[in-house]
Amino acid sequence: MNQIALIFGAIFGLLAIIFGAFGAHLLKKKLTQEQLQSFETGVKYQMYHAIILVVLGFNFKDNSSLNTSIFYAFIIGIILFSFSIYGLVISSSKNKKIKILGPITPLGGLFLVLGWLLLLYKFIVI
Repeated sequence: MNQIALIFGAIFGLLAIIFGAFGAHLLKKKLTQEQLQSFETGVKYQMYHAIILVVLGFNFKDNSSLNTSIFYAFIIGIILFSFSIYGLVISSSKNKKIKILGPITPLGGLFLVLGWLLLLYKFIVI
């Protein structure tokens, strides 16, 4: 499982750099300031959680179900949170907002919170 966390962490980190550059250079001219800030929020949260996946992947020594749950909470959270923001921003910039993505963003945020809660639990109890 640690290998999966490391792979996803590296992929998400790589994509955060690419998406950040994409937003800063190509989307800057096409998005409103509010849309650009939303896009940047997605990139930041993606990078923060990519880093935590890599750090935890290197430091967790066992494949307990708790560790697996932490990894999956962060992976699912990144996908639902950041990628739904990207979809919302890009689709709304083309006046074709994909409304179904709206409720997905907070669900992704809940998965990120769950990952942090499980990590806190691990530090306190185990």
